[in-house]
Amino acid sequence: MANSSCVTEFFLLGFSSLGELQLVLFVVFLCLYLIILSGNITIISVICLDHSLHTPMYFFLCVLSTSEIFYTIAILPKMLINLLSVFRTLSFVSCASQMYFFLGFAVTNCLLLGVMGYDRYAAICQPLHYPILMSWRVCGQLTSTCIVSGFLISLLGTTLVFSLPFCGSNKVNHYFCDISPVIHLAYAGSYINELVIFICGVLVLIVPLIFICISYGFIVSTILKIPSVEGKRKAFSTCASHLIVVIIHYGCASFVYLRPSAKHINTSGKDRLVTVTYTIITPLLNPVVYSLRNKDVQLAIRKMIVKKGFSIKTL
Repeated sequence: MANSSCVTEFFLLGFSSLGELQLVLFVVFLCLYLIILSGNITIISVICLDHSLHTPMYFFLCVLSTSEIFYTIAILPKMLINLLSVFRTLSFVSCASQMYFFLGFAVTNCLLLGVMGYDRYAAICQPLHYPILMSWRVCGQLTSTCIVSGFLISLLGTTLVFSLPFCGSNKVNHYFCDISPVIHLAYAGSYINELVIFICGVLVLIVPLIFICISYGFIVSTILKIPSVEGKRKAFSTCASHLIVVIIHYGCASFVYLRPSAKHINTSGKDRLVTVTYTIITPLLNPVVYSLRNKDVQLAIRKMIVKKGFSIKTL
């Protein structure tokens, strides 16, 4: 693709307009990045090591945490380097690769959140059929479908963007190669490409969100029929963490991607702030919300700490 284009590299403007504040942002984003990595790795380790957490709910959480790690790796290391450097260029192929992996894991996350909503519906509304509805074979099939679909959609989106001719400006008004700021630089008209990408965005964001809303409609209806207050509280608590992540993730992503024209997206500070929310804050919230609100995870972490402490003492 690079041979057919006038542009051989892209220059990421990022936060260059903030001047010396970029050093402060570097420290803040580096701390958040380390928390994201350590938090998600902790969640994965705890779920893998504690047999009491070997259930479909925590299996999907483990897959989501793994996806979140690679999702941030696709963006944040380069962003951190750019905050300290004046050479903020990415080759044509590197920009396409970054977009492909970012979109692949982003779409996978959206689909996984939809699957996790279905898992909660099956557990609360169909408890007797739950072992069949969410058998390990079904969990594996659902996870594989999410990953394969995510990267196929990403391949389509990335191909539609980088099949366009780039013969003008190479300055990307963003801190990574996202669809809208890159396609805005295309030399020729990109209406059809934008339309297809917009339709894919609707399918990826709106369809799973509608599915989640329907699932939670049945969940709330079922919970309200539970006679005991403690039973209702416990049922709601198992869904609260998932709902918090869903609202923030889908809300921010919809704000940025569900607008028809790419020429008005990600060109303002407000859009960049929203993008920071779903590229940094959402991956951060995943382990924080699940570890702080989930007693099973808290107990497993304490058990792991005690076991490690005991092992050190015996040595």
